[in-house]
Amino acid sequence: MKRSVKEIKTATEEFEASVKKQKKEKYLLRLYVTGSTPQSVRAIANIKTICEEHLKGRYELEIIDLFQNPGLAKGDQIIAAPTLIKKLPYPLRRLIGDLSNTDRILLGLDLREVKK
Repeated sequence: MKRSVKEIKTATEEFEASVKKQKKEKYLLRLYVTGSTPQSVRAIANIKTICEEHLKGRYELEIIDLFQNPGLAKGDQIIAAPTLIKKLPYPLRRLIGDLSNTDRILLGLDLREVKK
């Protein structure tokens, strides 16, 4: 099935508008960790690096130590740590682990397209 030039142009314009919108959106991230365990320390360092490289100036990162604030785990239904929650922009996403797989994290934050 052939697409008309108008359909292709419209799809391209929609994609470009989506990319521009994504570059302006503010990200609200919450990272739950358990003290200063090696996995928690790695998760903090990894998410800070990812944010500075891909979201510079348009993110807010809140780090919550579950040893100091255990009650906060219930509100976000945390069952494992480290857990990163992308609160904004929607949809809400949860990523568990030390956040060392950058491609997986970028995909989870909607910063990279799914490779087909």
